[in-house]
Amino acid sequence: MKRLINRLAMVALLAIMSNAWATETLRMSTTTSTENSGLLAVLNPVFEKKHDVTLQVIAVGTGKALKIGSQGDVDVVFVHAPAAELKYVKSGDFIDRTAVMHNDFVIVGPASDPAGLLSAKTAVEALQKIAQSQSPFISRGDDSGTHKKEQSLWKAAAVKPSARWLSEAGQGMGAVLNIANEKEAYALTDRGTQIAFAPKLELKVCFEGDKQLFNPYHVMAVNPEKHQGIKYELAMKYINFITSAEGQGIIESFRKGGQSLFYPDAK
Repeated sequence: MKRLINRLAMVALLAIMSNAWATETLRMSTTTSTENSGLLAVLNPVFEKKHDVTLQVIAVGTGKALKIGSQGDVDVVFVHAPAAELKYVKSGDFIDRTAVMHNDFVIVGPASDPAGLLSAKTAVEALQKIAQSQSPFISRGDDSGTHKKEQSLWKAAAVKPSARWLSEAGQGMGAVLNIANEKEAYALTDRGTQIAFAPKLELKVCFEGDKQLFNPYHVMAVNPEKHQGIKYELAMKYINFITSAEGQGIIESFRKGGQSLFYPDAK
């Protein structure tokens, strides 16, 4: 009897292992904001169950996520840096680029707002106030979509940031917010991560609402004609899912503290 039970247990184990091996794997590189906000933890399991797929997610700065995709190390890329994305599309690394959702960037800082950003009329003026007051500012410094936006704003403000008051973290958005909170500094962040982290931080939104802070997200398949081993059909299943009525509905209903983190663009 004991021998029979052991055999049955072994058969069951082999069946489980066989099913695990049979499950397809889709590799995706994405920005930290989609993960830090908690969106992927809600969105991806629905896709995995629907298509019997395991999603392997690499969440890094957008610049790195794009580079990983351009090397053919993932099948699909989900990021938020339009100008950089289009360069890779033009070079043929990515195809089927599709709008998914948007939110906006905001500038957070200590509640005391030492630089007076609450009175700023534009994002450029807000950054100029930070520079003029030499208030501490924590930059992503990682070639992410947020860092690219920050750099474009400093350029528009005709400000060359000084190491005396700007520190580059070289880390993801969540880590930057924690550092800014600890140092009572300002930081540029996407709205989704700001809302997700707000309950843990003393930082407040000090500037928002400028059209220059618009933050669109796109998804792209890695070109199988340029890179071997790409699961293009599976990548397209993911793209079709997150841009479908079901996927867009999940994005639209994703909230924290009663606030929407992202707004669907493919409906």
